[in-house]
Amino acid sequence: MTCVALTGGTGFVGSHLLTGLLADGHAVRALTRRPAAALDRPGVVPVPGELADGASLGRLVAGAGTVIHVAGLIQAPSRAAFRAANAEASGALAAAARAAGCKHFVLVSSLAAREPDISPYAESKALGEATVREAAGPMPVAIVRPPAVWGPGDRATLPLLQGLARGWLLAPGPAAARFSLIHVTDLAHLLRRLAATEAALPTTALEPDDGRAGGYGWRDLARLAEPVVGRKVRVVPVRRALLALVAGIGEKLAGLTGKPPLLTRDKVAELVHPDWVCRPAAMLPGWRPG
Repeated sequence: MTCVALTGGTGFVGSHLLTGLLADGHAVRALTRRPAAALDRPGVVPVPGELADGASLGRLVAGAGTVIHVAGLIQAPSRAAFRAANAEASGALAAAARAAGCKHFVLVSSLAAREPDISPYAESKALGEATVREAAGPMPVAIVRPPAVWGPGDRATLPLLQGLARGWLLAPGPAAARFSLIHVTDLAHLLRRLAATEAALPTTALEPDDGRAGGYGWRDLARLAEPVVGRKVRVVPVRRALLALVAGIGEKLAGLTGKPPLLTRDKVAELVHPDWVCRPAAMLPGWRPG
């Protein structure tokens, strides 16, 4: 097994991936801004530093065969901040990996990168993919664009699950909207497979999901949840105008408090987009979700 350099190892996806990499027998070098109990494990070498610091990146990738870049921002105060974290830092990490002679680079992007004009976040993810490919040069790169990821430790879906337990589901966007999902353990398994492969990495961006053709609609989620929560789940449509109003108020309050808003108008644009379904052709050949 190889040594894997990992970013985002204490986050939602990264923590599941870290556990799997160790189970596979890999040694892991994990970038961390501060000491973390989650990294105090046999087989893990914490590397203090930040993505914005070139010296930190050099220390992270030293001796690694594969780099898996999971870290990124989903909330940021500006377009420039998104670009710095999700594009510029990703390119700098790829350049450091190339200079260190790493064999593979795996970038965890987002399905939002398919629609770069929809929001600064989506734009930064698309730029990150392009920047990594350019900086990597001849070093093989795999780009993974997950849809919505769920599973143990995911705080983003907690309000959704709490609503389902009470018998209602807020549904933003058009009634015909469709989206794909993937469980965090399936995504981690795919990333582990990419880290271990000796074959050529795929040149097109991968769009892994849970295998449900055509994805889900909000009513599909409600019907699937009903046997679990033991009650009828009502789908409550939420108009975009209302979401935008709530987001606008949140943004103004954030300007006064200095705290990032939970919902922004850019995030509303992502929520109401009608098609976040993964393309079957953009799956890794031979890989299937568990």
